[in-house]
Amino acid sequence: MLPKLHFAENALTLQLFLQSPKGLIDVVVANANLHVVFTTFLSLSCKEIAGVGDIAKPAYLVYSLPEPAEGMPMERPYSPYAETVSALLEAALPHVVFDGWSEETFRAAVADSGIDSELARAACPRGGVDLAVAYHRLGDQRMLDGLAKADLTTMRFRDRVAHAIRLRLESVEDKEAVRRASALFALPMHAAEGARLVWETCDLVWTALGDTSEDLNWYSKRATLAGVYASTILYWLGDETPGHAATWEFLDRRIDNVMQIEMAKASARKNPLLKPLMAGQDWLFSQVKAPPARGPRRDLPGAIWPDN
Repeated sequence: MLPKLHFAENALTLQLFLQSPKGLIDVVVANANLHVVFTTFLSLSCKEIAGVGDIAKPAYLVYSLPEPAEGMPMERPYSPYAETVSALLEAALPHVVFDGWSEETFRAAVADSGIDSELARAACPRGGVDLAVAYHRLGDQRMLDGLAKADLTTMRFRDRVAHAIRLRLESVEDKEAVRRASALFALPMHAAEGARLVWETCDLVWTALGDTSEDLNWYSKRATLAGVYASTILYWLGDETPGHAATWEFLDRRIDNVMQIEMAKASARKNPLLKPLMAGQDWLFSQVKAPPARGPRRDLPGAIWPDN
């Protein structure tokens, strides 16, 4: 038995050699540029789950997908466990306020939802952590749905960004669930996951707003927005004003700070003394390329991509 899972970028091939139902699973990855591989393999007959990789990607089996139309963002890998995760998440939320995104919450969600425990573990190998990730991405999807319905043509661009962040926070139905998730992703073992999710949210915002940058600006826009978004969340968690009015004022002030930086950069480019220095810097920064639209990783920065 030799099933093959192909990755869309560079035809990465993951081969699972199953020597027996209880035997050793050898994983061969034929690509030197692979950043992360994680495959969850569920076999109800042998009741085992096998996975490899330095960062787990829960509930995803990665298949060869058709290339998207030009300009379209890369979609998430197909997940055969989407409905299972959704049911577990709904069952988990009442328990999060008491037990956080913990193993206890995960077990309670399994019991309340009536989902088979082995199927639940296949969908969420890390238990409550994977449910917290799913909850964050649910908020991202609600934000995108809100942006799709909004009339952004009459807004200044800075107001569009503020509106997106506001939609993201207003998508939250239970602030305590976010508070517990913030505590979870502040732990050293989950800090990278939390940073990845914040970056992912900011990438979705810029992509939805039509960002077409291909150089260092791709990174700087998302990094700057990540700082604004993260600080706004912390303020929002402690805000008890009606309608979170103080939070929206805080958000506007943070965006004002970013605009001051942009105005300072524009002034430097117009300055006769600084213009030559800025030209050299701009050329250097232009050599840094944004990730390809369908690259192996769009949820983290960290690569200088060649033109071909």
